[in-house]
Amino acid sequence: MAGLNPQVDLFLQEGCGRCHLYQTAGCRALVWNDGLHEMRRIALECGLEEEYKWQHPCYTSNKKNILILGAFKEYFAFNFFKGALIKDNKKLLVSPGENSQSGKQLRFTDVKQVLKNEKLIKSYLQSAIEIEKAGIKVVKKDTSEYPVPAELTAKFKEDPAFKDAFESLTPGRQ
Repeated sequence: MAGLNPQVDLFLQEGCGRCHLYQTAGCRALVWNDGLHEMRRIALECGLEEEYKWQHPCYTSNKKNILILGAFKEYFAFNFFKGALIKDNKKLLVSPGENSQSGKQLRFTDVKQVLKNEKLIKSYLQSAIEIEKAGIKVVKKDTSEYPVPAELTAKFKEDPAFKDAFESLTPGRQ
């Protein structure tokens, strides 16, 4: 298969190396290995370039991030960087967290689900590619639009240096 990245090969053989489960049967990349291999194939068939970023297979178009493969305890997923912009009439995309504004996941618990839904998956990938080609940006809420928990406000009053350090973080880190 053209465009195979040797670092992704290693990820699929040994895992990501980010936790104590690396190279063991419990490693999420190994638990979901069959599904990750099929997702890799599908991404490459859609014309995406395979890279290795953040210790995971990442797929790009014209050097722009489109998606990253993820292996979690309960599922494996396509993680779309601008998933919030993909038309999701079937309501299959899931937000990875309650405050996620841009990324969305297409989750699976069995390789058979990937194979059964390959045509639909490819349509989501093509949509993500077109969104990136068009230069569409996700409009995100400003951090000031989120409520600050009382515990954090109290800590800010107690420790001004902590408040300064917090405010110096990027919005995503806050």
